[in-house]
Amino acid sequence: MSTSRFLATSLAPLVDFVYPPRCPACGGGVAEQGGLCAGCWEGLVIPGEPSCASCQRPFGDSGPRAGAICALCLARPPRHDGIAAGTLYTDVSRQLVLAFKHGRRIALAPMLARLIAARLPAADAECLIVPVPLHRWRLWRRGFNQAALLARELQALGYGKLSVDALVRPKPTPALGGLGRKARTRALSGAIALNARRAKLVDGRDIVLVDDVLTSGATTDSCVRALKRGGAASVTIACFARVLDEARDA
Repeated sequence: MSTSRFLATSLAPLVDFVYPPRCPACGGGVAEQGGLCAGCWEGLVIPGEPSCASCQRPFGDSGPRAGAICALCLARPPRHDGIAAGTLYTDVSRQLVLAFKHGRRIALAPMLARLIAARLPAADAECLIVPVPLHRWRLWRRGFNQAALLARELQALGYGKLSVDALVRPKPTPALGGLGRKARTRALSGAIALNARRAKLVDGRDIVLVDDVLTSGATTDSCVRALKRGGAASVTIACFARVLDEARDA
């Protein structure tokens, strides 16, 4: 057992005494730090099969068979090579994202990453793991890049080698919520670029692009475009929560 693991195990009872374990989603008591209560586990919606062969959007039991392409991908074929979402965006996953990103509960990163990893293809140490970048001023205000924390955990799980600065965000962008497709495209124009110092690392590689939440896909699409212009062989988007209207309605 490593020294850090030994210390963590030894000090766990003291930590639990001072800070009783609470569910990060609802605040209820749980058995151990970083765990969810049974009710919140039931509130998570895990994407399943059958799903779109292009974007992995779940069809549901009454939808087409596996191998079909969803209407959105038929209308606008995506640049990416698949989406691995740990959960669909519901009240519970929203609370976890808020606690992680805005509540600074960065200790949630391992649990969120494990949910993402469960939806990824078999681990491949040759993949390059790239987080969606933050502009330096937002990084300075927040103190951390939540996507980079998730990417680091995926590296620890054996899903590739992390390149935390393969992408850069030289231009700040406004909040994209409520903007139409054209407005989002204008806001993101020139906002995300390949880091010239990492160009050789990206060229010819299979990329796992990591973010916490996938909403409209505008930001990740800009990232995919930059990576593929840099010669990436494929780019799979890995996120903790994916926003789908039908999941929120449910």
